[in-house]
Amino acid sequence: MTMIGENEIISSREFDVPRELVFRAWTTPDLLAQWWGPQGFTNTFHECDMRPEGTWKFTMHGPNGVDYPNHNVFVEIVPPEQIVLDHLSGHEFRVTATFDDLEGRTKVTFRQNFKKKEAFEHAKPICIEANEQQLDRLGKVLAEMES
Repeated sequence: MTMIGENEIISSREFDVPRELVFRAWTTPDLLAQWWGPQGFTNTFHECDMRPEGTWKFTMHGPNGVDYPNHNVFVEIVPPEQIVLDHLSGHEFRVTATFDDLEGRTKVTFRQNFKKKEAFEHAKPICIEANEQQLDRLGKVLAEMES
């Protein structure tokens, strides 16, 4: 489910797996690379220093052959509850991902808060569907981790 706030896209999904498993999928680079981004995209991670002020640099490879360099800096990591990072390349935005324990299930809330209104308006039609696809991909990785 996706909601729109002021300069913000909020996507959420419930998964039938424990919160610790979801947090591991977000903080293990090999797992993160498998599901980050929309359907059809792949990732090459160059640096993934998961700590506050740590750098996460990667190239997202689109299905059309276009490469999208990404530069992020982690702001806060609270195991297994929350990850906050700043996306600094292209459109600047802050991602806040929260993981709510629902008695063995987990609700993931993925918030993208854009720094500039113009960037938000430009990215909104793309990100709404892309975020849903990304959560679909996360669900597939979680199912594989559980089996």
